[in-house]
Amino acid sequence: MTTFYVYILANKPNGVLYVGMTNELERRIAEHKGKQIRGFTHKYNIDKLVYFEEFETYDEAFQRERQMKKWKRDWKIEIIENKNPEWKDLANNWY
Repeated sequence: MTTFYVYILANKPNGVLYVGMTNELERRIAEHKGKQIRGFTHKYNIDKLVYFEEFETYDEAFQRERQMKKWKRDWKIEIIENKNPEWKDLANNWY
């Protein structure tokens, strides 16, 4: 069974935010941390995993990602701080 993830990355507490989706969270975060992905996250040095959710289907994850991308910044900060008030890098000990 495949698990899908919607995640939020930041470059620092209350810094620039990025919302993404993947079916392999550890691999995808490693790509961000290794600067293997050119674009927004590379440009702004966004590589700290500060929040993620798990989903059983691609469609659920895709819909949630689209929803979160439309959210106001304050809403994203609120969801992060409810689960991760110190803005710790949740992937810090993965590698």
